[in-house]
Amino acid sequence: MMHGNCRFLATLGMTALVALGSATSPVRAQDVGLDVGTRAPGAAVETLDGRPADLAQYVGKSPVVLEFWATWCENCHALEPTMKAMHAKYASRVNFLGVAVSVNQSPERVKAYVAKHRLPWPQVFDRKGNASGAYDAPATSYVVVLDRAGKVVYTGLGGKQDLEATIRKALAGG
Repeated sequence: MMHGNCRFLATLGMTALVALGSATSPVRAQDVGLDVGTRAPGAAVETLDGRPADLAQYVGKSPVVLEFWATWCENCHALEPTMKAMHAKYASRVNFLGVAVSVNQSPERVKAYVAKHRLPWPQVFDRKGNASGAYDAPATSYVVVLDRAGKVVYTGLGGKQDLEATIRKALAGG
């Protein structure tokens, strides 16, 4: 049960070491997570009310923006205005989904955060780390953008990401 979370934490630690130890080659979009062009996998998650769900239900119907995040993540807080602006502009054509990792938080804490910060897109809870593992999420604030066919057109990490360009690319078919 904790295998996915342990892997996520180990990867998070390694990502931090790489980023801190290599000032000449910082982690950039496309350097982390799933390879661009690959088909996005399904992964068992749950709704914030505890019902089973799967990321596969969001893949292959329209473009999707997935953010792996946590209530305690400073980069996620920094990315929030961009996510809100992109949702306001593209929600009629693009599905947005928050994937709350289960490290040091509960569905109740996530629900309270979503309500307080008025995050208008659906949220799921990755209790067992299935989604973090399937999407090779290196850390929180990891964003994956999928085109209509469910193929990865972008992966990125951090509080500053150019999501508008990648969403336009996803809408254009990748």
